[in-house]
Amino acid sequence: MKAIYKLLLACLFCFGGQGAFAQSATASANAPVLNHIAVYVHELGRSTAFYEEVLQLQKIPEPFHDGLHTWFTLGPAGQLHLIQGAAEVLKPNKNDHLCFSVGSIEDFIANLDKHRIEYTNWPGTAKAPTVRVDGVKQIYFQDPDGHWIEVNNDRPGR
Repeated sequence: MKAIYKLLLACLFCFGGQGAFAQSATASANAPVLNHIAVYVHELGRSTAFYEEVLQLQKIPEPFHDGLHTWFTLGPAGQLHLIQGAAEVLKPNKNDHLCFSVGSIEDFIANLDKHRIEYTNWPGTAKAPTVRVDGVKQIYFQDPDGHWIEVNNDRPGR
């Protein structure tokens, strides 16, 4: 659970560049900036395919060339590193999740359906997005290792 908590803190830094956590002109020049998020996985090939095909993340070169790592770009937010070696698939709480925003939640859902990935809203109703009070639509699903992922449209009407 401690590792997931650290991952969530990293996510706040990762995606905070566009929100309340954005670095202001008065922020310290030595303030931390997210470099990457590491996710420990059981079967690297299966997880790599999932993040590449389902989430449509772009792989980038990794320096180890040992068959135990896959790196993806997250654009200006940093990188996602998958690391082979987890002993088993996790059963984490949905509150521990990565979150990605997309331009069209409907198009993203169509891709999930194409890959036969089950998704729910926050309460757990299958194939139904949550619509937050601010109009943002969000869905939840799990990667092959049980890590929860939220995808939202970031802004109402998008």
